[in-house]
Amino acid sequence: MKISIIMPVFNEIATIEEAVKRVKNSSVNFDKEIIIVDDASTDGTRQLIEMMEGVGLKKAYHLKNQGKGAAIRTALQQVTGDIVIIQDADLEYHPDEYPRLIEPILDNKADVVYGSRFIGAHRCYLFNHYLGNKLINLIANTIYNTMLTDFMTGYKAFWAESLKDVIIKSNRFGFESEITGIFFKKGLRIYEVPISYSGRGYQEGKKITWKDGIKAIFTVLKYNLFRQ
Repeated sequence: MKISIIMPVFNEIATIEEAVKRVKNSSVNFDKEIIIVDDASTDGTRQLIEMMEGVGLKKAYHLKNQGKGAAIRTALQQVTGDIVIIQDADLEYHPDEYPRLIEPILDNKADVVYGSRFIGAHRCYLFNHYLGNKLINLIANTIYNTMLTDFMTGYKAFWAESLKDVIIKSNRFGFESEITGIFFKKGLRIYEVPISYSGRGYQEGKKITWKDGIKAIFTVLKYNLFRQ
């Protein structure tokens, strides 16, 4: 068994080294590969990544900033593991919780696991983001007749074969909406588990905005109505 950790990165010079260190030290008893995709950072992050070394560390670079979804799409092409985990480089999510995230998959209870920020311990963070997430959850749950509490979570784990022969089209944060629609349309078993979340503000480098929330809603509708 091998775990592939995908890490999309854009202008995270203050946190990237610590993020990679935490992933390397995460307590999963399987081989790990870390696939870092720098999405054309301009703050020196790329140069820092270029100096990183380690067994199982893969790196890719975008010449032009395209967005989180595009970075994940690039990383998926290099996945050789059995299970994929998406890990942001901003320290909001905690790799020491990987065992909790993949347990339902290993127990054959789930094909996909979402780490929910709203049923676990979390830092009190932006209220407008909380409301935006609630609205997106309501729309998605109505469409798919389900009960996800955290549709837009950055912590998703799934069998690598779940996205075999699937082309991800979204470049930015619409990826979260698109991939969830793909999982539901394929009839995969989706579980949620509580995770810890150390949310940060815009002054700390947070990038997602209300515009991305609007796009996420349209992506939910688009991929439910038109994607085959």
